[in-house]
Amino acid sequence: MDLLSANDRPGQYPASYYAATATPSQPRPHLKGAARADVCIIGGGYTGLSAALHLAERGYDVILLEAHRAGFGASGRNGGQVGSGQRLDQDALERMAGRENARRLWDLSQDAKALVRGLIDKHRMPVTFHPGIVHACLSDADVRHARHAAEKLARDYGYDQITPLDRDGLCAILPSPLYRGGDIDRGAGYLHPLNFAIGLAQAAEAAGARIFEGSRVHHIQHGTRPIVQTGQGRVECDHVILAGNGYLGHLEMKVAARVMPINNFIIATEPLGADAARVLREPVAVADSRFVVNYWHLSEDNRLLFGGGESYGYRFPDIVKTVRKPMLEVYPHLRDVRIDHAWGGTLAITMNRMPCFLRVTPNVLSASGYSGHGVAMATMAGKILAESVAGQAERFDLMAGLPMPRFPGGVGLRWPLLVLAMTWFSIRDRLGV
Repeated sequence: MDLLSANDRPGQYPASYYAATATPSQPRPHLKGAARADVCIIGGGYTGLSAALHLAERGYDVILLEAHRAGFGASGRNGGQVGSGQRLDQDALERMAGRENARRLWDLSQDAKALVRGLIDKHRMPVTFHPGIVHACLSDADVRHARHAAEKLARDYGYDQITPLDRDGLCAILPSPLYRGGDIDRGAGYLHPLNFAIGLAQAAEAAGARIFEGSRVHHIQHGTRPIVQTGQGRVECDHVILAGNGYLGHLEMKVAARVMPINNFIIATEPLGADAARVLREPVAVADSRFVVNYWHLSEDNRLLFGGGESYGYRFPDIVKTVRKPMLEVYPHLRDVRIDHAWGGTLAITMNRMPCFLRVTPNVLSASGYSGHGVAMATMAGKILAESVAGQAERFDLMAGLPMPRFPGGVGLRWPLLVLAMTWFSIRDRLGV
């Protein structure tokens, strides 16, 4: 059993609100027999699809292999939030990488948001970008930290899109008594994640990339001309891009030692009608300050899409029970609301919560481990990987130069150690520490 087969039916999107409202997309053929390409990409999420699109636009012959469907994994299941900055704040990045590189990382994150919106517009995707993400803080210390971060971004980075909110200001947008304050970032936003993935796939194919679905890779033969092997076919190529993220498994152990898959869950209520105003009074998304973050927004038909909870094994738990509990902590009045959709998916985290960019061999590149901040950064990662294949490695080297520690105990012990750590942080969340 593994994460590609433990919870989902082969070759099908999971039964989610996103799948129920997705742009029609016909299944693509399996890879059969021998094929050749300049670049073979493994994984059909944002990273792989963006890399395929940008490489094809540069004139490369590209084959992308996806084990199920394009957008099947975290790219088609997540909260859809297109956040500002990196997963770490600028104070942490300045300590980690120095002020000059922290500035480059901020600029790259701004470019990533612009890239998402630009691709939607350029390729006329049926995807709406909704501006605005609220950061809801559970403690006074969190409120102070959020205000400091907003002031720093305005002062040192010229970013003036974040407005701090006191308790009353937050309640005017998010009518819940749970939070002490926070801020709203008008330069961030959210979208329909599966439709964005489908749009990327269609744009990549229009540019000339070949996408094969139902084509799980089980072996890579390294060399000057790597050979990527599936159950029914093989691709000989000049370059390989690993873009499997949490679903990469043990295909490349250098990545597996640094990137840890975890599961996260979302539920969607029945349409709330006029009661939607008791959830959010503006069409914005929310993420709170818990270590295991709760995140939510209203759909275009006024359902609450609420995400939260994590698990670390292969099988998903009872998703409704897992997510309903934090939802009712935020909105107790939704106790009798019907849950129409519940789904889970696997993302990937790293020890320091920054994306893991690796040059596995001179002609095998990898990017993964976006730690819940992947809609914009994974899309940008695909573009950066394409640049690197084309010989423009400055931005790849910036990301690959960040410290990227292995999980203690290696691949075998990372799961039990992570469970212990996350249990501790969960206790801290509950105690408000």
